[in-house]
Amino acid sequence: MRHRYRYLDPALLRGLLAGHQLQRLFQQLVLAAGGDAEEAMEWMRQLQRRGHIHQSVDLEAFFEALEEQRLIGPDGEGGLALTSTGERRIRRGAFEELFSSLRRGGPGYHPVRSAGEGSERLPETRPYRFGDELHHLDGPRSLQNALKRTHGRLQLREEDLEIHETEHLTACATVLAIDISHSMILYGEDRITPAKKVALALTELITTRYPKDHISVLLFGDRAEQVDLSALPYIEAGPYHTNTREALQLARGLLSRQKQPNKQIFLITDGKPSAITQGGEVYKNPFGLDMRIVNLTLEEADQCRRQKVVITTFMLATDPTLTDFVEKLTRTNRGRAYYADPYNLGEFILADYIKNRRRRVR
Repeated sequence: MRHRYRYLDPALLRGLLAGHQLQRLFQQLVLAAGGDAEEAMEWMRQLQRRGHIHQSVDLEAFFEALEEQRLIGPDGEGGLALTSTGERRIRRGAFEELFSSLRRGGPGYHPVRSAGEGSERLPETRPYRFGDELHHLDGPRSLQNALKRTHGRLQLREEDLEIHETEHLTACATVLAIDISHSMILYGEDRITPAKKVALALTELITTRYPKDHISVLLFGDRAEQVDLSALPYIEAGPYHTNTREALQLARGLLSRQKQPNKQIFLITDGKPSAITQGGEVYKNPFGLDMRIVNLTLEEADQCRRQKVVITTFMLATDPTLTDFVEKLTRTNRGRAYYADPYNLGEFILADYIKNRRRRVR
């Protein structure tokens, strides 16, 4: 039996409708509908019937345009579905939306262990020092310094030279582990759609801007499983427990096969670990914090630390008991933890990823 949950954030919909952003509205509805394009289209028709979309808007023409752009197409069963082009457009849209919201001074800078090859020139400059690479020389600023010192006579000296600051780009292998347990849609709050949007945006960021990096995505409920990046729009929460230990085990195994020197797990969850796998069987206990489950999960976090895999936990709940567990997991792994609102989740994760893959070169 398939379980499906639906929730539409009213504030988000009001904002999209007020701006007549049909493309973004369609993408948001598709994600909320688990990738079901026809259901998203029907929701848009319902919104128009209820007066939220003005009657002058020709939705059928908009849907035809989606087909003409090959964002949706025949599913082989008489209906319409997202095409591969449509999936890429949703991924790019999620990236543009979340990346544009990043603010200066977001999550703090944390140093990384190893620097990869390559460097990136920064706009900031500093005085030249012997041994600096001359191709990073800031010519215009150096000439300005000389003219200022000589009051208009061009006599360039070493003291006038300025060099652009640079950052080494670190090579990262990342596993994004998304909790798909029942609590991700419990109490009428949709936490799975923001998690999907983050996964889409992070995938787009890495594949377009950091092609030497690696990203894998896994889902965990009663069990953990890796999913293809093309499956991201179709992720749904289900009637599952939370097997955090198996998620960390699978992530650690995936990272062990990657050559990048920096390895990390981004763990998105809103609940306590309530399941473990032993001997091929899943042991579950949804009542309180089962110390058998907790201790084995913490042991796995310590094993990640031993293999230099950093766990960054994005916690979508603030219950003291749950935050205490996350703090223990973070201390055990020597990782990081953020207590984030689901609708600011993208800002936390994208900012953290970008800042932690760089090292300033002086």
